Amino acid sequence: MISNLRYWFLLFLIVMVYVAGMFATLFENDSAQFAVMAMRMVQENDFLSLFKGPEEYLDKPHMHYWLAALSYKTFGIYDWAYRIPGILATLLGAYSCYGLGKLLYNNHTGKLAALVFMTAQTIVLGAIDVRTDAVLTGFSIFSIWQLAHYIQKGNLSSIIWGAFGAGMAFSTKGQIALLVIGLPLLCHISYMRKWKAFYNWRVLIALLVFALTIVPMLYAYYHQFDLHPEKVIRGKANRSGLFFIFWEQSFERLSGEGVGKNSSDYFFFFHTFLWVFIPWTIIGLTSFWCRVKTFIKLRFDHNPKYEFLTIGGIVLIFIIISFAQFKLPHYLNVTIPLFSVLTASHMYDLYRFNKKKTIKFLMACQYFILGLVFIASSLICFYVFKISNVFCYVVLGISALIVVYFTMKQEGRYIRTITISICASVLLNMVLNLHFYPNLLEYQGGSSMSEIVKENKVPVNAIYKISKNHTWALDFYNQHPVQITDLQKLKQKKNVWLYVNDRELEDLRVSGMEWDQQFSVKQFRITRLQGKFLNPNKRSKVLNKMHLVHLF
Repeated sequence: MISNLRYWFLLFLIVMVYVAGMFATLFENDSAQFAVMAMRMVQENDFLSLFKGPEEYLDKPHMHYWLAALSYKTFGIYDWAYRIPGILATLLGAYSCYGLGKLLYNNHTGKLAALVFMTAQTIVLGAIDVRTDAVLTGFSIFSIWQLAHYIQKGNLSSIIWGAFGAGMAFSTKGQIALLVIGLPLLCHISYMRKWKAFYNWRVLIALLVFALTIVPMLYAYYHQFDLHPEKVIRGKANRSGLFFIFWEQSFERLSGEGVGKNSSDYFFFFHTFLWVFIPWTIIGLTSFWCRVKTFIKLRFDHNPKYEFLTIGGIVLIFIIISFAQFKLPHYLNVTIPLFSVLTASHMYDLYRFNKKKTIKFLMACQYFILGLVFIASSLICFYVFKISNVFCYVVLGISALIVVYFTMKQEGRYIRTITISICASVLLNMVLNLHFYPNLLEYQGGSSMSEIVKENKVPVNAIYKISKNHTWALDFYNQHPVQITDLQKLKQKKNVWLYVNDRELEDLRVSGMEWDQQFSVKQFRITRLQGKFLNPNKRSKVLNKMHLVHLF
């Protein structure tokens, strides 16, 4: 068993990882885009309308943006303020993993599930590159935990909190939240044979709480779209926000209509899982396979020693999202709490039933993953981006010493397996948050140019662009959107600044326009890394530039 002292020390290290990444520059596209959308709410004092640049936004509901706007109102418009709701939702998710693990199994499983959840790579990344999925995941697993508690205990407070969590999740990303919450609970009810939980007056109260929770979001949609049928959204008029959120949204995601298609690979999420659940991937897959074999042997007959909520929910959610024509790795985030509880329960079973050979094998696997992390960290620090900051040397040196200490410490294999897994996550993400991301983001043109704007006191309301390409990072750090114009209109303007890429700069030259000042920064699509960029000897071949020129 892991001691309380060890547990809280590991939890402290994990929290430090989150704090280290909290102050990083916002990533383009989604994080910076969503931060700008929330910023616009605050600046214009309009919390009912969602805009993506100049276009009205009919895609995701309002809750994520409202929470970010609330954080701005409280702390000011900063990148770290934007991240606060996502980090708090992640902490809620960790506590809910603890609660669900304790409910379905025992206290130790719950505590371990929280650690697994907070150190899964996609969850750590989701608290830095904050999108709607952090809030969705936190409130979804909170709702699952509370509603599962109601199913087993019948508490009125549990079903009320569960309905509230479901309402918050639905107000964050729409119908997918109801699937993420409903499918695991349906598996749980059917396996436990507790259908009577549906036939109870408490369910009516829960429906009322859910309805009241989503009313603000529904009213905002009604106000922006239903009251204005003349608006044309993505080529269609008479768009109803209410009809969209209750019906059209999921079908558009599955078909790719509206949002586009990026993958028809039905196995996309299977191979994506291999990295999103690092450092627990091997243990997670082992846990899943062993539990599947157990249920096959039982012929899915009810056995009070097991639960079907996690594995049933994982399978059904995987099937549904795999058929979507638009796929992104962070769509898997909603399954990570279920994987965390499943993984923790399997690990504890190995310890409880003294499965020495299996634990020894898994410990060897985790040492192998830790070795890969050491190699990757060394390459990042001394090849991809060489360390030049003394503070980074100190922090990363301390992190490495802690990892080495626990790696060499002679103790039980079960405790060692857990500890080195968490150490692998801590080391990797300390390197990423303190060294890799800060260096990487120097190649994000918009945020780099915003620093030049401040240093040279360029008036942000005089900056224009001649394309519809989004400039989210520059918009956010200038706290003012770059205005869109064209070459003809520019000829009539004096004393303005133009933000352009290499091709657009050449178009300016050809058109005969002149400028007396020019600032240039390196530009790379940092969320789409490639080998040539990571190789410092070939990096220059894949870099572009962004320019800010003064037209007099």
